[in-house]
Amino acid sequence: MPRYKALIKYDGSEFFGWQVQPEKRTVQGELEKVVNMMARNPDQWIRVQGSGRTDTGVHALAQVAHFDFPFDVPTEGLRKGMSSKLPFDVTVTAVEKVSDDFHAQYSAHDKTYWYRFSTAEFKDPFKHKYTGHWHRKLDVDKMTAAIGDYVGEHDWVSFAASGFQAKTTVRTVYSAKMSVHPEDEEIWFEFSGSGFLYNQVRIMVGVLLEIGNGVRPVDDIQRLFTVKDRQEARFTAPASGLYLKSVDY
Repeated sequence: MPRYKALIKYDGSEFFGWQVQPEKRTVQGELEKVVNMMARNPDQWIRVQGSGRTDTGVHALAQVAHFDFPFDVPTEGLRKGMSSKLPFDVTVTAVEKVSDDFHAQYSAHDKTYWYRFSTAEFKDPFKHKYTGHWHRKLDVDKMTAAIGDYVGEHDWVSFAASGFQAKTTVRTVYSAKMSVHPEDEEIWFEFSGSGFLYNQVRIMVGVLLEIGNGVRPVDDIQRLFTVKDRQEARFTAPASGLYLKSVDY
């Protein structure tokens, strides 16, 4: 069967994450229902394999998935057909035919995540599903000085939530950036790396916010790599501000 690669955008607010779960609404579940309906309910259920999981409330600007389809169809027709049948909060932005050895997860070289944080005094009713919120005073200079310590190959066990199933906690972060947007009362973070552990990016953001608030010293990230203790990292930023921005192959 031909293999197709799909680029998917979704608002994660009303999903219990990417991965199929019994009796819960998930992005993978919605995609698989549509793909199997378009395949005319094949004898064997077609799986839609994503580049990785996103958690409850996390969004994606460009999630990548692949699936094997029983018909050789034009990619643009497949994209339009899927998007027209999917619910309002998920859409397919591109489809291409790929080789049989392409795998959305295992062929990926790196991923980029974007995090939006609102610094407004109170939560904005039109933003609260799409940003984290932190109303305390932040020292941006301290955060800017600290964020570079994330770059490089490290053991990220202090930044992994309990329940992670990875074989190793060693990952490489290629870039870590922060930008301030006073006109929107927001701070943006962007991290690119070989891969990220469960809740890793949200914990990374949480540590930076505590550095900016003066709860931690500027060099505390290096200490967290050394102590290898999740309890030392403490705060996990809300899922609402996190976006899977891109997956590179």
